[in-house]
Amino acid sequence: MPRNAPPRWDRKMQQRLARGEAAALGELYDRFASLVHSQAHRMLDDETAADLVTREVFGYVWENPDAYDPKQGSMRSWVARLTHRQSVRRLREEHGRPDGPDEDGSGLEERVHRATVAARADYIVAAMPAPLRAALELAYIQRRDYRQTAADLGVTEDEARRRLRLGLQLLSTAHTRPLEGTSPPGYGRPL
Repeated sequence: MPRNAPPRWDRKMQQRLARGEAAALGELYDRFASLVHSQAHRMLDDETAADLVTREVFGYVWENPDAYDPKQGSMRSWVARLTHRQSVRRLREEHGRPDGPDEDGSGLEERVHRATVAARADYIVAAMPAPLRAALELAYIQRRDYRQTAADLGVTEDEARRRLRLGLQLLSTAHTRPLEGTSPPGYGRPL
């Protein structure tokens, strides 16, 4: 199955969920459960809480399939937004006051921001074109320089540098706060 579902698939999935097809929920779960769980775990740093958020997100999708609007983005981005919102809600509930300091002295809002940046970076890497992702993985995970990356990928050194530069430019957008009224890359409309 492709990483990013086509809009037609999204619309059909929404229709199937609206009809109450349990098989549709299973298919949606198979496609997006790892995204939901990893994003929730990244934000909450707690396996049990990530499991609970995963159940809550898919429960919400099952009960409210009409809340998804294909004109606002892909099903994937909607599910990611739901996960983010639910994870932030859990963090705020866990800490009581939204601006109170955590155990390490940093505020909850800063922790939410750091987790959001990490989740955006994960999403950006997962959604970027395979050639860019492969170049970044070779350079940063396997510690290859651009010459070794070029050789491993079978491309010119200039092409390897271009792929690395583009991949890093995409990743750099994870840290920027979106402008008011806009969404982070891949997250559809603002919450």
